[in-house]
Amino acid sequence: MRIGVLTSGGDAPGMNAAIRAVVLQAARRGVEVIGIRRGYEGLLAGEFCPLGPADVRDIIGKGGTFLKCTRSPRFRTEAGLEEAHSRLQKEGIEALVVIGGDGSFRGAARLAALGIQVVGIPGTIDNDIPGTETTIGFDTAVSVVVETIDRIKDTATSLVTAEPRVFVVEVMGRDLGAIAAYSGLASGADWTIIPEVPCDLGTMCSSIERSQYSVILVAEGAGGALAVAQEIKARVGIEPRVSILGHLQRGGVPTPADRVLATRLGVAAVDFLLTGGSGKYMGIVRGEVQAIDFPAEGVKKDTDLGLYWLAMHFASAGRPEHTLTYCLNVPA
Repeated sequence: MRIGVLTSGGDAPGMNAAIRAVVLQAARRGVEVIGIRRGYEGLLAGEFCPLGPADVRDIIGKGGTFLKCTRSPRFRTEAGLEEAHSRLQKEGIEALVVIGGDGSFRGAARLAALGIQVVGIPGTIDNDIPGTETTIGFDTAVSVVVETIDRIKDTATSLVTAEPRVFVVEVMGRDLGAIAAYSGLASGADWTIIPEVPCDLGTMCSSIERSQYSVILVAEGAGGALAVAQEIKARVGIEPRVSILGHLQRGGVPTPADRVLATRLGVAAVDFLLTGGSGKYMGIVRGEVQAIDFPAEGVKKDTDLGLYWLAMHFASAGRPEHTLTYCLNVPA
């Protein structure tokens, strides 16, 4: 049997670990793996390369994807889909592993409908795939945001100024506030603004005026950091410091949690194909790997608003004053 593997859409930390797991598990089961460069576009162009254990030996800790990824408008057409089917048959690829997000999964579902044996592995920092508790890259992205806010808090609490200091940090999340919600809770940000919940700007600005410093976390789909900063300046007269993390959240070394997740899902994907499975993706349900149907068109995942409200509640506990306390261990 020949299994193809590709990464599609946007890159996510841990994709390389997933590719490695697919290759190593396939080798363990006596199956050949063919890497496909540049996702569906590379599939259409015939960019195939055999992959063995030696090819993936040192990639588990590398960010991005060594197979590269891109978006392919041509693949979305009926002619492109038929061409992809033909390419796989010509290369003798009997099954395909697709690592990517919701758009990549829509393409995988279309290939499965043509009778191609396909399995998906969710690789996206947004954690927006319905059905699975988490996706490859999400933990790394949250870790980057939390580290950034921790660093900002160091300077926010060190420099005393005549007026309150305000820091606005923008993270990814056009439609879903998962990164912001998790990061807001983990970092202790003073305010977290997500697309799903309207922000009470009046209360927020009143709190800013009473605080020595404020750190505000904003998902890009909730207006973005620049718009929030402008509103704060107009209402309070303070010029916030703005940090837009952008693609910093996508790059870099994957966390151990993402490496382990990617490995578990990659192994399960190969085993699923070898038992004749198709048309599903490997996800996490109650901590266990399960085969889940590809999401239907238009079905979206909801942010865990319980975590969001917990973050807001904890932040509000000591928000208004931010009084300085000095813990000095001075020898007598």
